[in-house]
Amino acid sequence: MFIGREQELHTLDRLYRSGKFEFAVIYGRRRVGKTALISEFTKDKDTIFFTGVETNAKQNLENLSRCIMEYHTGIATDSVFSSFQSALDYIFELARTKRIVLVMDEYPYVAHASKSLASTLQLLIDKNKDDSKLFLILCGSSMSYMEDNVLAYKAPLYGRRTAQLKITPFDFFEVCRYFTKLSALDKGMAYGMVGGTPQYLMQIDESLSMEENIKNIYLTSASFLFEEPNNLLKQEVREPAVYNAVITAIAAGCSKMSEISNKIGEDTSVCAVYLKNLIALGILKKESPYGEKASRKTIYSIEDMMFRFWYRFVPKHVSMISRGATDLAYQRIAPELSSYMGGVFEEICKQYLWKLLLAGKCPVSFSELGRWWGTNPKTKSQEEIDIMGADQDAALFGECKWTNEKIDLGVLETLVGRSGLFHYKEKHFYLFAKTGFTKGCRDRAAEMGNVALVIYEDIVKGLSDG
Repeated sequence: MFIGREQELHTLDRLYRSGKFEFAVIYGRRRVGKTALISEFTKDKDTIFFTGVETNAKQNLENLSRCIMEYHTGIATDSVFSSFQSALDYIFELARTKRIVLVMDEYPYVAHASKSLASTLQLLIDKNKDDSKLFLILCGSSMSYMEDNVLAYKAPLYGRRTAQLKITPFDFFEVCRYFTKLSALDKGMAYGMVGGTPQYLMQIDESLSMEENIKNIYLTSASFLFEEPNNLLKQEVREPAVYNAVITAIAAGCSKMSEISNKIGEDTSVCAVYLKNLIALGILKKESPYGEKASRKTIYSIEDMMFRFWYRFVPKHVSMISRGATDLAYQRIAPELSSYMGGVFEEICKQYLWKLLLAGKCPVSFSELGRWWGTNPKTKSQEEIDIMGADQDAALFGECKWTNEKIDLGVLETLVGRSGLFHYKEKHFYLFAKTGFTKGCRDRAAEMGNVALVIYEDIVKGLSDG
């Protein structure tokens, strides 16, 4: 079942309909659904679909030749072009009078083995682009390679592409659409467990409880995701052990650059490079208090849900898991699941607010959302606001509570009090609850008139309906 990616498909369809030469670069982390997207786009089009393999240039040329011959003659042959240039020249010639899509999936494997391939493509694009109907798609899972050797200014292919699509994991809305049998609460837990990466979502069995899914996916050494973070780091970076140490430090509570640096035993200048690369991969995120761009308060946290869950629960129980003590391991992590879901709930609430904004239903036309934390000058105490967003003179303030108890009036009063640290003419408040609100809270919200009370199940329903 193919879901989501409407915007990406629209972009590709628009390029295809132009009828002229187009060159799209599609990239993103492994298992995020790049090939599935391309397959969906090309399913009803004349396509030469070539997938590179991690081997030498000769083998890849043979595979490309076979793909071309099968497309052109409908017969698998052993004929091999003399070079990549002659093979690509042949494709450009075929596309002189006919719209053809050429997909080179896992392009970095081919380009690594054939160092001149990028220059050859550059030459042939420059020669043929004005009278060609070819739609060229280069796709790659190595984020660093695609950004440095395809998209970067000094890369041979720079300036030739007509579009680039960075494929990211599904948001919570798309995850809800993927799972048709799970309860609202289980959809949230599923998102918190594996995030929005399609290949990871496929590991969840909707016929089982979330407890059984957690056991099967993370607490069994033979499972698909048990080694996934380590395997992904090995594929993406040169020093996976150091990167692993950085993520482990953050998962253990080190959020500031100095804390992470001390924990892993590296200078901050070195540590900054690792953090930058992990942010580029979508594994970590960098945050400053809302409204403060360059701040000494900057912190780092794990953004990718699968990494967040794995590093929170697997490493400290790995010996137990390796010995097959799955049930015991689950008993250890079960009490922590609710507090873990608190951070996941905040992310879900932000996505809900973005959905309201895009639907024209948000009273504040914010351009970004974030957290705020700092010192209250009156009380000298540390304060925090879960969600903030502003547009000139208007701002919204949000508080998220993932608890089985109903939110009472005190939570609303605290949020209103903290909003007093900011001087906006117009203020709107959002309280997000797992279960609901007390009568006192509801009455006060109705009296104020600028408070939205949102229950988690309504978010799921709203996302699903949208």
